Amino acid sequence: MRTIWLSLLLSTALSAASGQALAGETRARQILDRFEHANQWRDHIMVAAHRAGSMQAGKTLYAENSLAAVEGSIAIGAEIVEVDIRRSKDGAFIVMHDSWLDRTTTCKGEVINYTLAELKRCRLVIEGTHAVTNETVSTLREMLMATRDRILINLDNKLEVGDLPGMIAVTRDLGMAEQVIVKENLWNQNRISTVKAAMAAAGGGFQFMPIIADDAVHDAGFASTVDHAFAPRAIELINWRAGAETLTETGGPLFSTRLRAEAVRGDWHIWADTYAIVNKPGGFLAGGRGDELAVQASLPREAWGFWADRGATIIQTDEPKAAIGWLAANGYRVPYAGTGERIEPAATASIN
Repeated sequence: MRTIWLSLLLSTALSAASGQALAGETRARQILDRFEHANQWRDHIMVAAHRAGSMQAGKTLYAENSLAAVEGSIAIGAEIVEVDIRRSKDGAFIVMHDSWLDRTTTCKGEVINYTLAELKRCRLVIEGTHAVTNETVSTLREMLMATRDRILINLDNKLEVGDLPGMIAVTRDLGMAEQVIVKENLWNQNRISTVKAAMAAAGGGFQFMPIIADDAVHDAGFASTVDHAFAPRAIELINWRAGAETLTETGGPLFSTRLRAEAVRGDWHIWADTYAIVNKPGGFLAGGRGDELAVQASLPREAWGFWADRGATIIQTDEPKAAIGWLAANGYRVPYAGTGERIEPAATASIN
């Protein structure tokens, strides 16, 4: 009997120590665990804040790609912030979506014609209200420092594939390469070879996420080829809005039963996009089932719920606060350590 009680006490102590260790991990480390183990966390949908998460309830609250937007996304519990990377005239990596400064800053003209020092005199503006903020254009290093140990950061490369090693070098210099996700569009074997060469030049230690879009790839089996080439932890799937179709009924050729099976076999996340493209109809990347449908039409089940039902375990959105709120209220979110609620992964590889 004494042996049994000692065993129970030891088991309880080990469980408590494990729980304390998990709770003591950085937020980014906990998020990374879920990102790297998709099959253990298919009952949780992660949220990626598009352009750092500048919008709430259909209105632009922060300047896009701003440090303020990052802080807002961290505060609401997003797991990933997506930001866009370009270069200044003197070669510095900076955070900016457009090739021109006119839409998002107080400056005019092309980014590439400005040195970093000149860009630092450009103040970010809030699109819609045109309110001028006190924030200037961020460097990649500054953006990385703002996210360190707090959230994963997805770098959307607006340059050439060959620029990726330089970006990764910055992340490695800061000791946070594993917290960074980089991505490139893939559509055939030649493109795979080109990107593999860039990945090899960049070295390891970071997350690479392929993008597959159904305007170029119509066979879900291509995901298996990509998986074998890169062994990614997530694949971003893009469903282009089809012609006169009002709302997609299926999600297109990529969001299929076969692809979900490939995701389970490869233990990777299906990443879906519900944000709108600038000057394009809402949901342009979601077959009409995007953020505008969820928020402005008040039909979140027909947007975020639709993609969740088709296997998405990461949703990139312009409305991270609303998405997190709806997903949590409808059983698609599992609390993280430190909340006092369940933190164990599901003991299943369910794709639903």
